[in-house]
Amino acid sequence: MFKLNLKIAFRNLLKHKTASLINISGLAIGLAASLLLLLYVQYQWSYDKQFGNSENTYHLMANFYGADKSITGTTPQVSNVLPLVLKEERPEIEHISRVLWASRRLVANGQNSFKIDGRYADPGLLQIFKFDYLSGNPEKAFDDPNSIVLTETIAKRLFGSADVLNRTVRFENQANLKVTAVIRDLPPNFTYGFECLTPWKLYENLNKWPAEPNWDNYSYFTLLTLKNGTDANTFNQKIKNTIAQKTGTKTLEAAPFVYPLEKYHLYGHFTNGVADGGQIEQVRIFIILALGILAIACINFMNLSTARSQKRAKEVGIRKTIGASRASLVMQFLFESFILTIVSVVLAIVMVELFLPAFNGLLNTKLQINYANPANWFAVTGMIAFTGLMAGSYPAFFLSSFNPVQTLKKAVTVKNNFSLSFRQVLVIIQFGFAIVLIVATMILYQQLQYLKNRPLGYNTNALVEMPHEGNLYPKFDQFKNRLLNSGAVTAVAQSSGSIAFQNSNTSGLEWKGMKIEDKKMSFDIIQTTHDFLKTNDIRLIAGRDFSKDHASDSSGLMLNETAVKRMGLKDPIGEQVFFNGKQRPVVGIFADVVWDEPTKTLHPMAIVFNADNSDVITMRLNTTHDIHGSIDQITKITKELNPDFPVEIKFVDSLVAEKFEHEQMLSVISNLFAGLSIFVSCLGLFGLSAFSAEQRTKEIGIRKVLGASLTGIITLLSVSFVKTVIIAMVLAMPIGYLIMENWLVQFDYHVSIGPLVFILTGLSSVFIALVTVSWQAYRAAKTNPVDALKYE
Repeated sequence: MFKLNLKIAFRNLLKHKTASLINISGLAIGLAASLLLLLYVQYQWSYDKQFGNSENTYHLMANFYGADKSITGTTPQVSNVLPLVLKEERPEIEHISRVLWASRRLVANGQNSFKIDGRYADPGLLQIFKFDYLSGNPEKAFDDPNSIVLTETIAKRLFGSADVLNRTVRFENQANLKVTAVIRDLPPNFTYGFECLTPWKLYENLNKWPAEPNWDNYSYFTLLTLKNGTDANTFNQKIKNTIAQKTGTKTLEAAPFVYPLEKYHLYGHFTNGVADGGQIEQVRIFIILALGILAIACINFMNLSTARSQKRAKEVGIRKTIGASRASLVMQFLFESFILTIVSVVLAIVMVELFLPAFNGLLNTKLQINYANPANWFAVTGMIAFTGLMAGSYPAFFLSSFNPVQTLKKAVTVKNNFSLSFRQVLVIIQFGFAIVLIVATMILYQQLQYLKNRPLGYNTNALVEMPHEGNLYPKFDQFKNRLLNSGAVTAVAQSSGSIAFQNSNTSGLEWKGMKIEDKKMSFDIIQTTHDFLKTNDIRLIAGRDFSKDHASDSSGLMLNETAVKRMGLKDPIGEQVFFNGKQRPVVGIFADVVWDEPTKTLHPMAIVFNADNSDVITMRLNTTHDIHGSIDQITKITKELNPDFPVEIKFVDSLVAEKFEHEQMLSVISNLFAGLSIFVSCLGLFGLSAFSAEQRTKEIGIRKVLGASLTGIITLLSVSFVKTVIIAMVLAMPIGYLIMENWLVQFDYHVSIGPLVFILTGLSSVFIALVTVSWQAYRAAKTNPVDALKYE
């Protein structure tokens, strides 16, 4: 029986080559798109779960409270003291570790010298995560402060081999470190990834401030594991008042709590102390896209199979007449469906392998199919079963119940005697999904352009920056003078962070006339010296930039417009502001700068004079000179003064563009998959129009003999398909509007959805449908009436 069914199935597939080709290509494209999207979903879902005991691993965070005891904000960073206190006082903690943000660190072995991503951490981090060690002992790796853990790739890059235990590395040109462990490269979907790891004690030895206890400096990430059986909610209640008790605060201003690390990536965005999203929103979008595109491909199969039902009526009748049961017919049609699905899956996997590099480049990931993993084979088998049943079940049960004496009259009836065939309902679902994607794509594009066109408050044109490191610290004034004298730049400034990214904030500033609740006002902070406003071309509203002509400016600060308004300062110049234990005069007021995400409301900002805190050197290139020549000149001067460090010059406009990566990626993804949805839907529409024209061959011949025009026949064959697309538009556009309106709410600054989006969507959808069906209609209308009347 199996052999007979196989023969019949292949004969039917070969007999109807066009239909088979449309089915296979449609399913293959739909499956390939779904596989790509689901690979990304799996990648996101497995974040921070690769090293075991993830169910007991937590992220230490803190909630901030207002005067009315409501939660006003949440931070993923805590002070340097809190982890030490918790480790001492809370026996529920098994391991705990402070972790610094990843930074580019210089490593050298005498011959090779380059920068890699490095972190400082307490020894507990090597116990929290069970890394795959090629050599070394995690229990003893950080016994010596002058030690370093390398990943396999970095060890090979430095020494040509991973067998480098006890070899010496020069770190940041400041300390010689011994390699105490080598681990396998970390996966990219790990929040706390690194290429080298060094002890926290080394961080304190190389810098003064990390060792100084400071309850008010929320700058350090902290991870911990709780002992088995410890309830996280109960533990949070026990540590809630720790900061208040240790700082002697009478009212609760900040409360620590632990949050599961395996949820942090997906649900790490907090509002009023409650996790309300994160990357999970993107994961949900990708799941919906994957299922939607797969459904469109399956709908094509159902439509084309039922459209051919009249062709197979005789076959069903004969087989029933000679004793075939309905069950055997169902199996036959499902068997054909599974053959098509298997062929489509094979083609889909080939397509995935071909397009995966481009997809990885788009999403900045390293997705791959692990063919050695049995779970993936089970997943592919499940996809074949799911797709085969989804695509073939309706045609199988429908065709097996077919009475060859009757004609196909399967319809869904609506009021006013308006009826839609089941195939038309499926087409409406197909195009409805595609239309929602078109609406989303247009609104995404509008929002992205709106954000990109929002004034930043500084001029990114010809603005570059580089790390402030090595000999550039003691030789900064010499470096600045040489750059200015070279003519390559017109201004130079040092600062605690990049102008492109928000990287520091604080609260606790005090001023005359402030309210009690203002003490908790958060300020963005940039610490710098002279020429900062000039270099970044920030508009000065009142007062002056920091100047060498005014010695008192070395203890001054500048405020932005928002800060002046929020502080209630009527005549701010000369006002004294208490910051970091020191009274500082306000010497200037500058225009607001978009320092945080462009989607968020502007924050109060203070620019503070401090020559001891600098990580970035910003330069404005001389636009009258050749840009490449200026960069070469800067590189030459930098190498002369700081030869041990590579020169890393970045254009600020490219750094600003990184802020739009998420929205840009969503826009490209929606464009891509909206196009795929339209293409697969049109593939089905093309097949349906071909069958429709074939079934109406005799009717067309008679109409032509009776004088019907070419235009009239094309209209006759096209109108029913255009009708379904218009119905799909009417149903899908409100859904698209509601989805995107809800999406835009997350932005403090966003566009308004206007009618133009829906007008363009409607016109483009109708045009695409017309182009798709008109070719078949034109071919049918051009046939010779004599041939048409001899049909059948």
